[in-house]
Amino acid sequence: MAGSSRRPLTRWAWVEIDRGALRRNTRAFKNLLGPRQKLCCVVKADAYGHGAIECAKVMQSTGADMFAVATVDEGVHLREGGINAPILVLSEPPLETIPMLLEHRIMPSVYTSDFALAYGEYAVQAGTVGRYHLAIETGMNRIGVHYTEVLDFRRSIDFHRGIVCDGVFTHFATADDIDGWDYKLQRRRFDEAVAALRDAGMECGVVHCDNTPASILDPESHHDMIRAGIGLYGLQPCDATRSRLALEPVMSVKARVTRTTHPAMGEGVGYGFTYRVPRTTVQICTLPIGYADGLSRTLSNRMDVLYRGERMRQVGNICMDQCMVAVQQTPIHQIREAEYGDEMTIVGRDGDEEITMDEMAQLRGTINYEVACGFGMRLEKVYR
Repeated sequence: MAGSSRRPLTRWAWVEIDRGALRRNTRAFKNLLGPRQKLCCVVKADAYGHGAIECAKVMQSTGADMFAVATVDEGVHLREGGINAPILVLSEPPLETIPMLLEHRIMPSVYTSDFALAYGEYAVQAGTVGRYHLAIETGMNRIGVHYTEVLDFRRSIDFHRGIVCDGVFTHFATADDIDGWDYKLQRRRFDEAVAALRDAGMECGVVHCDNTPASILDPESHHDMIRAGIGLYGLQPCDATRSRLALEPVMSVKARVTRTTHPAMGEGVGYGFTYRVPRTTVQICTLPIGYADGLSRTLSNRMDVLYRGERMRQVGNICMDQCMVAVQQTPIHQIREAEYGDEMTIVGRDGDEEITMDEMAQLRGTINYEVACGFGMRLEKVYR
């Protein structure tokens, strides 16, 4: 970040979002497509912690055709932020949200006739038509109309003049292994369901099934549109995609030192004294970031941060709002001690060293998606 003026004034911990990297990642996914294929950018969970409105603006200017969210409120948030592109809710919301859907031109996923018909009735009363995407269950067993029942389902709702099918889709459970039996089975079931609808003369609208890994690994399944998610933010969904599409991390996490001290040898640090100072040449620095900010307590005494391009060990139990770092001198390695206000990097690059979301996810026994979402919940975002 260029200059201290771009740091938040109210708290010395923040997330930095690189608009340039986001733009290049979006363009990379756009380049996977043919001239008539569309790009749907998934910005649910506040764009995986990166800030939905700001990210959507960058994506829209780079060629995004549609946005996908998880909740109606997320869709309304985009509309209020000035996003005019089509918005799809990736599940069927409660009946009570139907007026909001129509008012803000947000398309729901549909897979129950009760919702579909209520949606149509309200649309007729409002003098409009409710557009929706039909979710097809092909094997993940999460949401959707079972692939063998799509014809019966559509026949039960297509009579209604208040609704129109804008698209059909499914979601893959194992797209990180496109050669696997499970992936191939889901893809075949989806293709068969789409073919059955078309053979029956039913409108399918935009056909889409690819998430981030399938978008990268299986060009043959792109259909009319892909749904890019985690990859837009520079995070690889699986090892198989790393060599196929170069992506740039969009988020970094920074904090400034709020206190420095030199406890006596044997003194404890943090709750429970899970770390004790081994020698008097250790400087303990406090950073105002903790597990309520996404820095999981399970990382206590196991993670590093970057200071002046070098790795420093986090020590003591990570607190709700703060954590401590040890700057330790050795006879063969001397580093300038930190001062009040010095910047440290929790995630990101400093010099030749880098701490990634993947490294942190591996230490936590989770996935990079969860790590990114966690950091986005409370920390202020600085866009550059």
